[in-house]
Amino acid sequence: MLIYVLSRNKELYSTRRLVEEAKNKGWEVKVIDYLRCTIEIMKGELVINYQGKVLPTPDAIIPRIGASRTFYGTAMVRHFEMMEVFSTSGNLAIARSRDKLRSLQVLSRNSVDMPRTVFASNKSNAKDVIELSGGAPLVLKILEGTQGVGVVLVDSEKAAKSVLDAFYGMDVNLLVQEYIEEAGGADIRAFVVNGEVVGAMKRQGAEGDFRSNLHQGGSATLYKLNRKEKATAIAAAKAMGLGVCGVDMIPSARGPLVMEVNSSPGLEGIEKSTNINIAAKIMEFIEKSTKPTDTDNPQKRKIKKDSIGA
Repeated sequence: MLIYVLSRNKELYSTRRLVEEAKNKGWEVKVIDYLRCTIEIMKGELVINYQGKVLPTPDAIIPRIGASRTFYGTAMVRHFEMMEVFSTSGNLAIARSRDKLRSLQVLSRNSVDMPRTVFASNKSNAKDVIELSGGAPLVLKILEGTQGVGVVLVDSEKAAKSVLDAFYGMDVNLLVQEYIEEAGGADIRAFVVNGEVVGAMKRQGAEGDFRSNLHQGGSATLYKLNRKEKATAIAAAKAMGLGVCGVDMIPSARGPLVMEVNSSPGLEGIEKSTNINIAAKIMEFIEKSTKPTDTDNPQKRKIKKDSIGA
């Protein structure tokens, strides 16, 4: 079995763990910086080059596509898929998940509950947007923000109008969401692999910060999902079409509300807080979903060390 992990940094915890578990399976695995890939498109022939050399066709890829490189990364994933290579998450699903507005539209269409959300252009009246969102306090999210960056809590209608006017004046696209006070600055991340929840953690925001992202100083602990939370996480992953994802939910009086579905969830927080080998679960998913290519076929199997870097 030949596996490529599409990652820009082989030293990242998630990348290292995926490589480690693939090797534990006895598989051949390489970390491929997808930004160093080029594609050739000819009549009836699709080729991927890496650092100037033709890249042998793998059995499966594990995309770890950065948010700032979604377009190029998904183009590479799509090319592999057209070469009939299995991907743990498809290019369309990754692109869909990276668009905050589109992902909420997809979740809504599939009856997955979420905080009340309003999207409007800079030509809209800020007061109308606030009223449609249910009134202050409100959470404002820049569409292009990641890891908790670009998320603002406003606690009064006056403050909300001021911030909205400022953002709209800069022609910034943002979502306006109801604030779920009972969540207390905490959220739940459920890690879903192949339609099953394989681990979950509760993330608590740093003192004085309503954002629970670990990148913003939050902490994580083992969490046991109740039946409704598990069903919601699975439904969200299915709606987005992601084979591997992190579903972020917040508890509310009306049940779990999905905030985001992450197509490249980090492994460090979930593995360390739960002591569950999530990377091994991903390898099991690949094993169930693929058939190894002929090991005697040099075009399929052989990787020259001078072609992609040992």
